[in-house]
Amino acid sequence: MKRNKLLKPAAVLAVISMTLSSFAYTPGNAAAKEKPAQRIEELRSQPIYSYEEAIRETVYVESTLDSDENGKADRIAVDIIRPKETEEGLKVPVIMDASPYYESLGRGNESEVKDRDKDGINEKFPLFYDNYFVPRGYAVALPEMVGTNNSDGCPTTGGYEEIESIRVVIDWMNGRAKAWDKNNNEVKADWTTGNVGMIGKSYDGTLANGVAATGVEGLKTIVPIGAISSWYNYYRYEGLTYYNNGPGGLASRVASSSRKDACRPVFDRLNEEADDPSGDYNEFWDERNYVKDVKNVKASVFAVHGLNDFNVKMNHLADWWIALSKEEVPRKLWLTQTGHVDPFDFRRAEWVDTLHRWFDYWLMDIENGIMDEPAVDIERGADNWETQSSWPDQNAANVKIRLAPGENNQTNGMLTTGPVKGNFQQSFTDNPAQTEQQMVTNEMAVKSDRLAFLSPQLEEDVRMSGIPEISLRAKVNKEDSNLTVLIVDYGTDTRIHHEGPGEGVRTLNTESCWGESTLTDDACYKETEKTAHTAPYEVVTRGWFDPQNWKTIEKDDPLKEGKSYKFEWDVLPEDYVFKEGHRIGIIIAGSDRRRTIPSATGATFEVKLGQSYISLPVVGGKKAVGF
Repeated sequence: MKRNKLLKPAAVLAVISMTLSSFAYTPGNAAAKEKPAQRIEELRSQPIYSYEEAIRETVYVESTLDSDENGKADRIAVDIIRPKETEEGLKVPVIMDASPYYESLGRGNESEVKDRDKDGINEKFPLFYDNYFVPRGYAVALPEMVGTNNSDGCPTTGGYEEIESIRVVIDWMNGRAKAWDKNNNEVKADWTTGNVGMIGKSYDGTLANGVAATGVEGLKTIVPIGAISSWYNYYRYEGLTYYNNGPGGLASRVASSSRKDACRPVFDRLNEEADDPSGDYNEFWDERNYVKDVKNVKASVFAVHGLNDFNVKMNHLADWWIALSKEEVPRKLWLTQTGHVDPFDFRRAEWVDTLHRWFDYWLMDIENGIMDEPAVDIERGADNWETQSSWPDQNAANVKIRLAPGENNQTNGMLTTGPVKGNFQQSFTDNPAQTEQQMVTNEMAVKSDRLAFLSPQLEEDVRMSGIPEISLRAKVNKEDSNLTVLIVDYGTDTRIHHEGPGEGVRTLNTESCWGESTLTDDACYKETEKTAHTAPYEVVTRGWFDPQNWKTIEKDDPLKEGKSYKFEWDVLPEDYVFKEGHRIGIIIAGSDRRRTIPSATGATFEVKLGQSYISLPVVGGKKAVGF
């Protein structure tokens, strides 16, 4: 899309490596060889350290922040678990899951928190990372984002303060910051190599993206799962608002229960600066746009995202991934057909194995060949995975598919890759009460509040891989309205039920264990399975647009009645196969009340068909489309 360019990546990554002996990894000088060492067998770190005897400690890292404006530097609470041998000279890398959710909302499918009985003692390290990786010679650190749980300050929903609060923890692990224990004794991280890998789903992965974009030394890799790359895209889409008062509301939700009142002015300021009524991009959102700083990224990236994630939508992954690609950042990607789901719950055994090898490679410098394998795994159907070298597929080409009239211009329209001769026009009126289901069902019927265009039945499978774009030439009779486009697969099939409970997975009663356990922190988690349903259609992807932002998302430009406009916007990225015998459908309508705040203007759009089209990134190009 050429209308508005905000991202200008412009640097090249340098990768820094450690050294590895054939059977033992011992960072530091030659004298360290007498100290405890890692055991490497079959190109993997081995579980030789006791989880039960591991050292568990809480430190408070001092930052340069005073986010609650109380005149004191904010200290960031970090819970750490590490092999007891680190007290004897063993130096280990760190796996870090920084989060705002350790007090109440919890982490993972079972919503684990640190202090389950609220007695002031953190008896639990949520998730399996500690159980599995500490015996293999890693430390696991769980920092609490500024303003959350036991950390000082106030959260700012993706702002500088949140990213800095985690960046300074990595500084401490590399000797560039100070920390204290609960008795105010200074604590040094002399047990670590300084190599850090950040991981986490949703907000946790977002922190990883943001910290990586600072270029902090010592951060060797990040594993963001369903993570935000630009907070504007979380609350807005092409000038439209998903919902109001989001930043302040989320900050209040994650803030420590003891700090909510003190931080109230911060929450109010967040909503004011976000400029809710306009939906435009401004300085507030630019501060929270990590993609623009991708040139700073020095860490490798293993990203995981749901193609049907409508919490953190696919444009977060695509913008971040494509920018990383331009900077030649070492990277790996999993794309699943589920929604906002952790890979531990949709591909568990493969996930633990792959993550183990990834951290071994990037944090212990074990040459296990993981970077020589195909970079991208894509799920086609339930547990049916395929690999490819890149994403979007390097053989995908944009195909301009025009909107053509139906028979005598009295029926729903058709899709064609050929020219549309004649001055054909069709109109629809924005109906803010219309549901998405009403938009896409009865696709052969003519309706006043949507336009529907269908391809012929496909003679072969057609795969779309990348970012669709739509261009509408239209007049509108109001100065403001909403626009929605839906790409639909019309054809009965059994598909992952990503819009059902669990977003494509079901939790079972059985458990599997991944690592070592203690009485208070076990390594066992409930298993899951994919859920599927059979339906006559699938809404493949969607996109929304504020017509007043037809020039730029940074400023509204009220529409003039009777003037012809060219409205262009991106549809959410996808990788999807339309099967032989199915039809591709394009639905154009006004407000989508399920996804955005509806317009109340009731505007009528008069669309010029031959001058309007959708560009689909099709593997094999125009020839593969077949119509």
